[in-house]
Amino acid sequence: MVRVKELVKKLDPYVPGRSNADLARAYNLDPDKIIRMGSNENPLGPSPQAVKALQENLHKINTYPESNTDDLKRKIASYAGVNVEEVIIGGDGADEILDVLAKTLIEPGDEYIVHPPSYMYYEFTFNIHGAVPVYARWDIEKNHLDLDSVLEAISPRTKVIFLCTPNNPTGGLIDKKDIRTVLESTDALVVVDEAYWEFSAVNNLELLAEYDNLFILRTFSKVMGLAGMRIGYGIGNEEFIQYMHRVKPVFSLNKLSHIAASTTLDDADYIERSNELSIQSRDYLYHEMSKIPQLKVYQSLANYMLVDIRDTGMNSREISEELMKNGVIVRDCSSFRGLDEYWIRVSVATMEEDEQFINILQNILQ
Repeated sequence: MVRVKELVKKLDPYVPGRSNADLARAYNLDPDKIIRMGSNENPLGPSPQAVKALQENLHKINTYPESNTDDLKRKIASYAGVNVEEVIIGGDGADEILDVLAKTLIEPGDEYIVHPPSYMYYEFTFNIHGAVPVYARWDIEKNHLDLDSVLEAISPRTKVIFLCTPNNPTGGLIDKKDIRTVLESTDALVVVDEAYWEFSAVNNLELLAEYDNLFILRTFSKVMGLAGMRIGYGIGNEEFIQYMHRVKPVFSLNKLSHIAASTTLDDADYIERSNELSIQSRDYLYHEMSKIPQLKVYQSLANYMLVDIRDTGMNSREISEELMKNGVIVRDCSSFRGLDEYWIRVSVATMEEDEQFINILQNILQ
């Protein structure tokens, strides 16, 4: 057996959501009729303009992608209202940007701060590079960041602080004044994850002009409907972005992803419809699930919501399995640090799928 790094041996694997094919095989279901409410995806599907552009460019996949992505950077900069030089694009979603951040910043033994429960991929990525996690706290009952726990966690070894807003999986926002307080309390990089910002209509871009230690993380996987194309981007200080480009793979953004992202940004009507549908679905699901006495549903400003299911008499694995038997995928949150085995996360779907889900859930809990 080859000698694997000791650090890698100690890593816990990242637990992704279930796929349609996996579920269809396990429960003898039609994969095309499975309702996906576990991965925070866009129920509208991709932009028709993006699909058309992909079809027209399939014959080009025998050639390498463009190493120069300035055209897409310009569109992202225009969409975000920032300078082109402040943008970096990743070809494995926002996850690649996280990896590039770690490669740029982390020496073994450096610390980074996270506030569980939150997106677990921060830990998965940074631990590989020898970074040491320090845990702040998200107050689940109030659904907001415990600011004092973040400030108390800062040390001379702190290199990065992650702030997720809206927070995944709770859906709560971090107040801008709290973000400002963190930025002013450290020279560490403060990564504000805005993967779901469109659903809340709140972002923190204006702080970029004031703080050179702010970095904003975003993705095309949610409101843009391109989760399968794996496109993410970051916005930060121009000089720091240049350092990131020194370690970022040159061809990580593949040719078709480049085309899909660019075309989607041109389709403003699609982005608006996508956002409206997700918010309509979110509000409906919150309203209908809140009527079920065994559930405690947390109000969210993202495209998902966290649900406490301990009064159902089932744990998250059991209720998730019952739903999967009926063709519905939700997220069992027992793998999230900071949550026990009595939480699920429910993503938005089409209104028709929402109604089916509510009926199935009610039948399971009767």
